[in-house]
Amino acid sequence: MTEERIETSVEALPDLKTLADDELRALIRDLADEENEVSYRRRILHGKIDILRAELVSRLQKQVGAGEKSLTDIDIARLTDILASKVPTSIDDAGLAGEADV
Repeated sequence: MTEERIETSVEALPDLKTLADDELRALIRDLADEENEVSYRRRILHGKIDILRAELVSRLQKQVGAGEKSLTDIDIARLTDILASKVPTSIDDAGLAGEADV
C-alpha cells in the first residue's frame, strides 16, 4: 500500500462586505455542507481503522492461544498502542511493513 496524500488548497473568503445577505447565507450553507461531507468521511475512516485494529488484535490473540507465539514474542508496546487506539502515522511506524500475512 502506498502512502497517498491529498493536496488541498484553502480558498480565500470573498470580500464579505461586497456580499448580499442571500449570497452570504448561500456561502454558509455551502461550507456547512462541505464540512458535513468531510466529517462523514472521517467517521468512515475511523470505523475502518477500528475494524482493522480489532482484526490485528484477534490474530495476535489466536497466535498466542495456539502457541505460535508467546507474549514475549509480541511487541507489547505495539499491542498496547493498538488497544489504546493510537494511530501510527504510517505503516512503517506501525511496524507492519511486510506483514501482510499476519
